[in-house]
Amino acid sequence: MHVKKGDKVKIITGKDKGKTGVILAAFPKKDRVLVEGVNIVKKHTKPNQENPQGGIISLEAAIHVSNVMMIDPKTGEPTRVGYKIEDGKKVRVAKKSGELLDK
Repeated sequence: MHVKKGDKVKIITGKDKGKTGVILAAFPKKDRVLVEGVNIVKKHTKPNQENPQGGIISLEAAIHVSNVMMIDPKTGEPTRVGYKIEDGKKVRVAKKSGELLDK
């Protein structure tokens, strides 16, 4: 998976195309990510302990990882992710600027 929790990404397809957000959670087995403020869905809930009233709540749903693109920390534009070995560790690199994505 080319992205991980805490990465800033841009949505490249779908109803939220063009929006940016931070990854809240990644689900590598399902190839999906949860992005802050993107893919908002309405969920009907029964009354429970934390929501005694119940009703309709809005929350983010997961989207496929192929629909997001990393944002280059140097230029602020979407970029593909490359990998290289540095000090015996595999690190992620922005293709556009060559900037390291893993600190």
